Amino acid sequence: MLNTYRDIRAFDLMRTPSSYKPLIEGVWLTQTDQYIHLALEQPRQVLSSAVLGGGLAWADHFVNLRVNPHDYDDSDETTPAQTLKSFCQRQGWQGNLVGMMTAASMRSMRVKQVVLQGVSLCVLLTSGMENARRAGDKADHHPVFEPVTEVGTINLAIISSALFTPAAMVEAVMIATEAKAAALQERTVLSPVSQRIATGTGTDAIAFINAVNDSGHRAQPVVEYCGKHTLLGERLAVAVMEALADSMDY
Repeated sequence: MLNTYRDIRAFDLMRTPSSYKPLIEGVWLTQTDQYIHLALEQPRQVLSSAVLGGGLAWADHFVNLRVNPHDYDDSDETTPAQTLKSFCQRQGWQGNLVGMMTAASMRSMRVKQVVLQGVSLCVLLTSGMENARRAGDKADHHPVFEPVTEVGTINLAIISSALFTPAAMVEAVMIATEAKAAALQERTVLSPVSQRIATGTGTDAIAFINAVNDSGHRAQPVVEYCGKHTLLGERLAVAVMEALADSMDY
């Protein structure tokens, strides 16, 4: 398909939550009331701010786990990463894990897919806005080395069918982040701290899940640019904005 755009409805994916649905080639999705799980047929490079497996890493699984923020208090020594790792072990998910946490409902999940000149990008998003913040707001969490467990999070994953260079991965993350802020601006979502337009929540997380390097089997085009001057960057931004707008209407 060329220059096409389609919306995958979240509730269609929930009709059989125990089964996996193909998201793009080599990536399988399942959703329950407790989690969203992507099973990767082959390890993929992931660039993320995830609490488990964050940074630049290789992953066999991606998970977005719903938790009760009241499960954490000042005396709890269990970190979010430990909570995620234990949960994944109980599910029997083997290999390298990249995981996020949220207090948002899994029913807020929205998936948008862009197919452009043979490149497919899927945007997968959940949202909770109780923790809206504007970049530069006065901090309410001062310890530098301790995790933040506030409620309300926009968790976002971008899954690509094409191989992105590391620089293009960073550019895609940047575009998606700007698009998130633009969507909140359009909805006039305010930060309760500054009473100015929010640019996200205080605990947002993002991941870019790259394609598998298939150069040993066939020629594979590599995406080097994904900025605002590119059509791919434009479509990615629109997909993020529409996914977040739809999710906030949940």
